[in-house]
Amino acid sequence: MSKFIEQIEKVLLILIMLATLVAVGAEIMHMIKHRTVELSDLLLLFIYAEVMGMLAAYYNSNRIPVTLPLIIAMTALSRMIILQSKELDKIVLIYESGSILLLSIAALIMSIKDKYSLDKLKNRIISQPER
Repeated sequence: MSKFIEQIEKVLLILIMLATLVAVGAEIMHMIKHRTVELSDLLLLFIYAEVMGMLAAYYNSNRIPVTLPLIIAMTALSRMIILQSKELDKIVLIYESGSILLLSIAALIMSIKDKYSLDKLKNRIISQPER
């Protein structure tokens, strides 16, 4: 059963990658068609690149670093702020900016936690006697 779930997982990862590549192609075609590249287009391409990076990291290590989805969320919120900034109420802009700050703090905490967890693991491995 475990192997079956792993196979389904790999198929889903491939489908996500293909869908992301199709979305990248569609976005590039949109920019070519309109003969313009806006900041929101570039941020969307960054989100796609981050999704592909997250998929590659998961495929190589069978785990997703927690900071990658946080970074994707920060980029998505930044894009949303840029797209809606003229129509937004000031308090909504403050809330969205605050959420980016909270995600940044969470990413920092997770990075520090991962560093100390790896250091502890290395120390445990080094301090174990040879058998």
